[in-house]
Amino acid sequence: MASIKIIIIPIFKMNGTVKFFNESKGFGFITNDDTKKDVFVHITGLAKGTVLAEGDQVTYEEADGKKGLMAIDVKVVR
Repeated sequence: MASIKIIIIPIFKMNGTVKFFNESKGFGFITNDDTKKDVFVHITGLAKGTVLAEGDQVTYEEADGKKGLMAIDVKVVR
């Protein structure tokens, strides 16, 4: 009988501030609170029902995108 190996990969939520988001173009940048580096965010990376505005505090995950890190599962902290 074959055994199944389960690999658990921890996912870390990041905190940041929306630096810029152009809703009509569908992209912007979030500044990571810890590293102070800007992370690209595409409209497809927003959690359902999330709308971003400059200065919003958010939580997100970082993933490898076509041109570097990008934010996914972005949620506004209320």
